Formats: sequence, structure tokens, C-alpha cells
Amino acid sequence: MMLTETPDTVPPVKAGEMEASARRRWDELKAACLVCDRCALSETRTQVVFGVGDPLSEVLFIGEGPGQEEDLRGEPFVGRAGRLLDVMLASVGLNRNGVYIANIVKCRPPGNRDPLNIEQDACIGWLREQTKLIRPKIIVCLGRVAAMKIIKPDFKITSEHGLWFEKGGFLMTALYHPAFLLRDPRHKPDTFADMKSLENKMREVCTRTLPD
Repeated sequence: MMLTETPDTVPPVKAGEMEASARRRWDELKAACLVCDRCALSETRTQVVFGVGDPLSEVLFIGEGPGQEEDLRGEPFVGRAGRLLDVMLASVGLNRNGVYIANIVKCRPPGNRDPLNIEQDACIGWLREQTKLIRPKIIVCLGRVAAMKIIKPDFKITSEHGLWFEKGGFLMTALYHPAFLLRDPRHKPDTFADMKSLENKMREVCTRTLPD
């Protein structure tokens, strides 16, 4: 099942609030995720990378999976790719404490390969539950793999990055993955233009998570 099949009937959380029951569900979800053994990635991980940021954010960033440094630190998007993501966020007045950042899979695929479909299918339930509790207005996919899982299976990152889609009650877009931009910096101007588009969309639909 795709994340876009998540029901869009959950009422929005009020500004500055997360009910005690919702916080309890979040803590319970994280505790369960940290001991997950739904797929073979659990056998080779150092630790589960649950996510980072503000669980009340109206903007959810989704990557494909942890790399080596993420696996060691237990936090998504650290190292060089993480520093570039921080620069991308700062370009529109955001930071990782004001958004939420997660991945399709919570454990590192060996050799930093793309997560297999069977691994994505085994892990997507954790992201689906996170999304239900966060209740974002905007979902930003980081890279081809996340966009193909979340937006549509035939997503073409080279021609469809920065475009907006509406699925399951969410506004969605995709950016080039920061690690790809490190390998091919020629696409950085496109990405920073896409970030400006994100900033404009946030000013249209968000009431709490707004750029500085």
C-alpha cells in the first residue's frame, strides 16, 4: 500500500498543541519501531533511525533510508548530505527543528544501496503511522526512490522535481536527494528554485510552520 492511501479525514491539530494521548501514541510508536524486526535489515543495522524534528510540523520531508553515518548516529540526514539539506532548509528560512524528517525505511540497507521493494513494504507502516500523528499539510520527497513510493511508481525525478501533486489529502512535491546533488552539483540551481516553490506553497497553506 502506498502512503497516499492514508485516510485524510483526521482533524487538524490546533496550533501549539499535541494532546497527551497523541504524545503517548508517538512515544509508543517510536518504542515499537526501535525494536522492529519486520525485514532482514534489522539483522545488519546498528540502530533504527526513527526520524527527527517537530512532530507538530505541517511539513514532512521523506528520504529513502539511512546511510552509514545515519545508522551510527540514529538520526536521518547527517554528514555531508545532511549539511547540504540544512543549507537547503536555511535558504527559505527553515531548519530541521521546525520540520519533520523521516525515511521510507528506518534501517540502513547494506552498502547504502536503494532499499528493496520488500524492505519498503515491510517498513512503510511505520511512516504511515508517523504521518497520521504528524498530520502534515505538505510532504516533500527527497530523491527518486521516495517519490516513486509516495507520489507515484513512475515518478521521473529529472522532469518532475518541483512539481506539485495532491494525493490522499496531502500536497506533495519531490526534490533531488542531497547526496545526488553532492555527486552532481549542476542540479543545485534547480533544487534551490524548488525550495522557493516550497516556501511559496507553505505561505499559501500553512498556519504554524512558516519560513522566517
